[in-house]
Amino acid sequence: MMKTDLHDLSVAQLAARLAAREVSSVEVTQHFLARIAQQDSLGAFLATNADVSLAQARAADVRLAAGERAPLLGVPLAHKDIFVTRDFPTTAGSKMLENYRSPFDATVVSRLASAGMVTLGKLNCDEFAMGSGNDNSAYKPVQNPWDITRVPGGSSGGSAAAVAARLLPAATGTDTGGSIRQPASLTGITGIKPTYGRCSRYGMVAFASSLDQAGPMARSAEDCALLLSSMAGPDPDRDSTSLDLPAVDYAADLTSAGASGTKAAPLKGLRIGLPAQFFGAGCSADVLKAVRSALAELEKLGATLVDVSLPLTELSIPVYYVIAPAEASSNLSRFDGVRYGHRAAHYTDLTDMYKKSRSEGFGDEVTRRIMIGTYVLSHGYYDAYYLKAQKIRRLIAEDFQKAFTQCDIIAGPVSPTVAWKIGEKSDDPVANYLADIYTLSSSLAGLPGMSVPAGFGAHGMPVGLQLIGNYFREAQLLGAAHRFQLATDWHTRKPSGI
Repeated sequence: MMKTDLHDLSVAQLAARLAAREVSSVEVTQHFLARIAQQDSLGAFLATNADVSLAQARAADVRLAAGERAPLLGVPLAHKDIFVTRDFPTTAGSKMLENYRSPFDATVVSRLASAGMVTLGKLNCDEFAMGSGNDNSAYKPVQNPWDITRVPGGSSGGSAAAVAARLLPAATGTDTGGSIRQPASLTGITGIKPTYGRCSRYGMVAFASSLDQAGPMARSAEDCALLLSSMAGPDPDRDSTSLDLPAVDYAADLTSAGASGTKAAPLKGLRIGLPAQFFGAGCSADVLKAVRSALAELEKLGATLVDVSLPLTELSIPVYYVIAPAEASSNLSRFDGVRYGHRAAHYTDLTDMYKKSRSEGFGDEVTRRIMIGTYVLSHGYYDAYYLKAQKIRRLIAEDFQKAFTQCDIIAGPVSPTVAWKIGEKSDDPVANYLADIYTLSSSLAGLPGMSVPAGFGAHGMPVGLQLIGNYFREAQLLGAAHRFQLATDWHTRKPSGI
């Protein structure tokens, strides 16, 4: 393969070529930086710094030359602009944090850097990770590389679009209510949200603290396994919600099959549950067709399909849009124009400074969610809304546990439709919220879930298959997805002209 085709290599393939010294990390980094400069008309990147990236690449080459071999050493990626970074600005897609520079790196960022990965820059996202289309960014909307008139999904839309357009081999994302899985589905890539607490939230700009979780986005399950192995692990000194579980080598069971090209063991004995609530009238026919075709392929691989029920699925939207805005209202109260972030240029007193700084710094969707959250937490409404939502959240989690007595993995669509037109739902927040109907319930339960490319629907747009596992079963999800990808080529497809 020519060096001009480096962007067509997966994380695993790039790592193999770097380890064999067939190409240097500096050459790979220069290739992707040039590609970003020439082709990022999609609006995926908010910041790059060639000097920083090349310095990291040179450091990786020194380690490689010394004989060090690590699965990610020298491979480039970029971070969703919700993770704070010392060497790049962190905006969270908001004017409130325009030009903000953090004095430290997020744990996820530092762990991937320790693994030898090279940071290419920061990726666009919905403001403070609030959105389903990545058209809530304060700077520019992100375009879907499969059709630039359509959204890439959100809030990790910059990450998804950059991977799909081959601007980089992998990226970090965050998932609060589906913000890794939904954009992965709409752009034809692979993404996984691990069990809540698997990855440290330290240095992740907070939206809803009981829901936010970091995860990798790449072209394949194999690549996601490689990244998650470095991202995950306990961080007790800096994140009290991180799980006290040792790091796991998620790629251990995948490498031999993926590298050799041999067929992986069939999925005999794997029970895949199909919730009736995921296959009803709310899902478009083209999405259901692609998902059912993917499920038929899993059956050929030896899996057994069983019917299960998640009866409270339809309540996940109202529950989520009470709990998440309530937590956002609390988390975003720190942006008051006093300590850091945007401060209004003209004001009469402290109260006026608060009002003007926040009204100028926050966009419409963030403002809407702060207002909703403040309302449901206010005296007289806390019991009626917030407390009741938390009780239903517990019942939703119990629904999943009942389903897992009948199956090992739950499957269904990620999004009820393929990607929609940019601006199509901008004036209808509820329509945007409904796009997350199949991802919200597992987020509320704190379960791991992923999106796997499964075909195409209307207008030739990608469709993702959602796989949801029980707590701490990321390896099982990645294994099933990997075996599916060995038998199909949906994850290798790329937009025309890329």
